Amino acid sequence: MITTRVFGKTRDGREVLAFDFTDKQYKATVLNYGGIIQSIVVPDKNGQPTDVILGYNDVAGYENNGGYLGALIGRFGNRIGKGRLVVDGTEYSLYCNDRGNHLHGGKDGFNKKIWEHEVVGDELRLSILSPDGEEQYPGNLKVRVTYIFENGEMRIHYSASTDKKTAVNLTNHAYFNLNGEGDGSILNNILWIDSDEITPTDAAMIPVGGFRKVAGTPFDFNEPKAIGKEIDVNDVDLRQGGGYDHCFVLAHKRGVYAKYAVAESKKTGIRMTCRTDMPAVQFYAGNGLNQQGKSGFYGKRAGFCLETQAIPNNVNVPEYAALGSSFLSPGEDYEFTASYQFDIAE
Repeated sequence: MITTRVFGKTRDGREVLAFDFTDKQYKATVLNYGGIIQSIVVPDKNGQPTDVILGYNDVAGYENNGGYLGALIGRFGNRIGKGRLVVDGTEYSLYCNDRGNHLHGGKDGFNKKIWEHEVVGDELRLSILSPDGEEQYPGNLKVRVTYIFENGEMRIHYSASTDKKTAVNLTNHAYFNLNGEGDGSILNNILWIDSDEITPTDAAMIPVGGFRKVAGTPFDFNEPKAIGKEIDVNDVDLRQGGGYDHCFVLAHKRGVYAKYAVAESKKTGIRMTCRTDMPAVQFYAGNGLNQQGKSGFYGKRAGFCLETQAIPNNVNVPEYAALGSSFLSPGEDYEFTASYQFDIAE
C-alpha cells in the first residue's frame, strides 16, 4: 500500500511529497524531490523496527545534501573525466563539479529536481524531462523511474529515451547501515560482491582504462568479510579513494538480472541481497560523510553505497563501453532494474 503526504517545502516554496510504502512489517518512504529513498524500515532479529537508510528529517537537509544521501542520480551517475563527452564527432563540455571532472549529473543533477509522480496500484512512478542542453548534454531525455516495495524488497526500474544521441547512466545513491542508520559505523557490516575485477583510477578517481584483478588484494569480496577488515591497507587504489570508492565489474553481463552482492549485520541479523542487470557497481564506504542525519551525526564511514551502473567514464574508454555503453540513440530504450531485498540471516 502507498499513501501520500506532504514532506515539506523547498526554500523557494515548492511542495515536496513523501510516498509511504507499507508491506506487513516492512515500511519505506520515497520523495518526489530527487527520487530520494528517505527510509527503509525492516525488523531486526528481535522484531524491532530498524531504519537502514541514512538521510534527513526535512527538505532543508536534502537541499544541502552534499553526500547525495538516498538520491536518484542523473543524467550520468559517477564520473566523466574532464567533463568530456564526444557524440558522433561533436564534443560537449559538461559541467565540472569534482576536481575538474563531471560528477553525478553536474551542478543541478536529477537529485535536485522535483519529479512528476503517479501512483498506480503498488507502484510509484516518477518521471522527468531533461531538456536538450541541460548541463550541456545533447538531447531531450525522458526518464521514468518506478519504485516497488513488497515482501521486503525495494525494486527500482529505470527507463529513458532521447530525441538526439546522448549519454545516460542512472543510479541511486542510497547509503545503508544494516546496524541501523544511527549506529555510526558500517565497518563491521559483512559484504560479499560477485566480482573479479575493479577499474583502477587516476588520482582524481577517474577510471582511465584497464582492469585490476581483485584476487590477493583488499578489493576481494568473493568471500564475505567485514567492510573494515582491509579498508585501511596501504594500497594505491585505497589511498586514492580514502577507502573503498571503486567500480567493481560484476561477474554477470549487462542485461542478465542476477544477484551481485549480499550484506549482513551480525548485530541486528538484517541481511540485504542485491540484484541488477547492470554490469558494474560502485561500492562506496562513506569515507567523506560529515553531516547531521535523521537520528544523529553521520561521520566517516557511517554508511555504504552500492550504486549499480555502467562503468564510469565509459564514454571515453572503449574497453569499458564494450561491457555496457552509456550512449543512447533515438529509437533505443534505456532500461535496467536494481533491487535490495531484506530478511534475517540464518
